[in-house]
Amino acid sequence: METVQTALWVVVLLVALAILFDFMNGFHDAANSIATVVSTGVLKPAQAVLFAAFFNCVAIFIFHLSVAATVGKGIVQPGVVDTHVVFGALVGAITWNVITWYYGIPSSSSHALIGGIVGAVMAKAGAGALVSAGILKTVAFIFISPLLGFVLGSLMMVAVAWLFRRMRPSKVDKWFRRLQLVSAGAYSLGHGGNDAQKTIGIIWLLLIATGYSAASDTSPPTWAIVSCYMAIGLGTMFGGWRIVKTMGQKITKLKPVGGFCAETGGALTLFLATALGIPVSTTHTITGAIVGVGSTQRASAVRWGVAGNIIWAWILTIPASAFVAAVAYWISLQLY
Repeated sequence: METVQTALWVVVLLVALAILFDFMNGFHDAANSIATVVSTGVLKPAQAVLFAAFFNCVAIFIFHLSVAATVGKGIVQPGVVDTHVVFGALVGAITWNVITWYYGIPSSSSHALIGGIVGAVMAKAGAGALVSAGILKTVAFIFISPLLGFVLGSLMMVAVAWLFRRMRPSKVDKWFRRLQLVSAGAYSLGHGGNDAQKTIGIIWLLLIATGYSAASDTSPPTWAIVSCYMAIGLGTMFGGWRIVKTMGQKITKLKPVGGFCAETGGALTLFLATALGIPVSTTHTITGAIVGVGSTQRASAVRWGVAGNIIWAWILTIPASAFVAAVAYWISLQLY
């Protein structure tokens, strides 16, 4: 009886740690949702985080749980995951999030979590325990999502410039200050829809591993879904202000029209990825879109040095979080 109670408490603590990660995900990635709308002056910071948090939560009614299914069932072979693996994965992801937040680097919470799962599983059972199709799909979108964001953001900017070429700049600015509210809402919707589901997925993974959910279940418990969407919304409300400046001004200077194009390009990319069940990085996506918008003006409008530093963080995310997760997995074996 005591062993059963201990196991239950371990599961409860890991669920709480997962929800903490989800809160930190919203906190860390708030900059992705609000940086453009704040830097263009369309919304004040306090208004922007409330606006983004609202749409993060509304996403619960819009998107199917395709991404949660990928994380919960499509990354690791059934039967390999246990509480030690989940602990390692979450510690690896949270550690990388804290480091990159502290230095103001827009990194991917999503790929930190995937890296954490990969590192902990490999520490336990080796690479053969991973589902190669799910891993390859996720890794491919490290490159595809920013590229798609870049292409869509730049095409939107070119199309808008052509359509409004005869309109006075002041009038264009006035129109796009309004339209940017639509694009910012759409991007925040996509952010909530894709990112909250990753944490739902790891909680589902934990519940299946410990017998609290069946592997044949078509969806995770409702309480897990609601908790994760609420946590990411609350995290967004508190906002990762260290990253806002990098995203909104250091990469390129944005006006409302540029903010609209970047957010729309990013939102379309997130909608597509979520529909396909692919856990992508909202950071990668919006960064690619911002660079795409800036590059349509002139190459020198983009601070390529800053963009290069961000790309290095992207490259290091999965291996760094995987390494920490492997160490955390070993520590957990000593703890319980």
